Amino acid sequence: MLTYEQAQAKLRENGQLHLLKYYDELSELSKEKLLAQIDSVPFSFDDVGTVDDDIEPIEAVSLAEIAENRETYEKIGLEAIKRGEIGAVLLAGGQGTRLGCDTAKGLVDIGITRPLYIFECLFNNLIEVVKKAGVFIPFYIMTSVINDTQTRTFLNEKNYFGYNPEYVKFFVQSSFPATDFNGKILLKSKDSLALSPNGNGGWFESMNNAGLDKDLEENNIKWLNCFAVDNVCQRIADPVFIGAVLGGKSPDGRPFDSGAKVVRKSNPAERVGVLCKRDGKPAVAEYYELSDEQMNARRPDGTLKWDNALTLNYLFALQSLKNLRGVSLPVHKVKKKIKCLDDSGNPISPEIENGYKYEILILDMVHEMNNCLPFEVLREYEFAPIKNKEGVDSIETARELLKKNGVKL
Repeated sequence: MLTYEQAQAKLRENGQLHLLKYYDELSELSKEKLLAQIDSVPFSFDDVGTVDDDIEPIEAVSLAEIAENRETYEKIGLEAIKRGEIGAVLLAGGQGTRLGCDTAKGLVDIGITRPLYIFECLFNNLIEVVKKAGVFIPFYIMTSVINDTQTRTFLNEKNYFGYNPEYVKFFVQSSFPATDFNGKILLKSKDSLALSPNGNGGWFESMNNAGLDKDLEENNIKWLNCFAVDNVCQRIADPVFIGAVLGGKSPDGRPFDSGAKVVRKSNPAERVGVLCKRDGKPAVAEYYELSDEQMNARRPDGTLKWDNALTLNYLFALQSLKNLRGVSLPVHKVKKKIKCLDDSGNPISPEIENGYKYEILILDMVHEMNNCLPFEVLREYEFAPIKNKEGVDSIETARELLKKNGVKL
């Protein structure tokens, strides 16, 4: 850990000396806490800037192709699972604030006549594959500083919804400090920086920081299926998806080192990112990056040309993820309301945005891959994101899709 003098020198160099403003008032324990945080966080917050407009559409493996080759894909996928080469990674660091709950998002109960938790839906989906393959799949769950204890306690109390706990491991998402609009890091309290999770692109680095890279090696895992907590209908460690990626070849003849589940856009203006190519490599174009012409462009068969909408369910080759070590992914900044101390040292809860939070995103990890196979899934059966309390992508809409999937609510 840094000494006071070392921290002072580091902060002076980065223009953040104000973080030691209350140091002399702190207890020894609080001083250690503050110095440890200063030692652990990055101090470079360059914005990602503008993106290159030179993007090309990319063709997905269609539902028709998947149906035709389903047996072959599933066989390849199940064999890889049985060899223990597949791990599942759940990104569950978020809170259910927008859903009206002050808990980890995975703890939100979406049942009607009985309790049915978001975590429960995901475990049930993974257990379906376990039953088919006859083996448990190593399951890594990313939490955050805010919800780690709560998540572990809840899943333990629920007996992991029938999953073997020996195959479940947790790791805490790394954090970035928040700043004011001038780039000055904010203090949450006199002994603590205002920290926030570093974005969904930080999951693999966070796994390594927790020492789970050794676990991956010891278990001979070669592929990681990474997915978000809020899509309750998604198929996890889907052997058909795995088989399509492992058994396929990119247009240049190379094996795939990543895959992404996609759905057809519901309409040209749907606010979703689409998988595409940029500079000859896989990339994600956000909805606001597409021109009106691109957004409405169609193929000869009448389908949208830019319609591979991402579901945040990816398959990555472990070796390709290792190759990212040392690669600086772009840092994105977002205006947020940040609880912090004011200039007089009093805690405030602002009603308007008062600074930036910083994130690295999984879409930038995709761009570092050699290639990526878009794998089409049916929206009605695999895409039920829960982002809002009501309306589009809400608990309400997810319930309707769960019913279609035969889930009792």
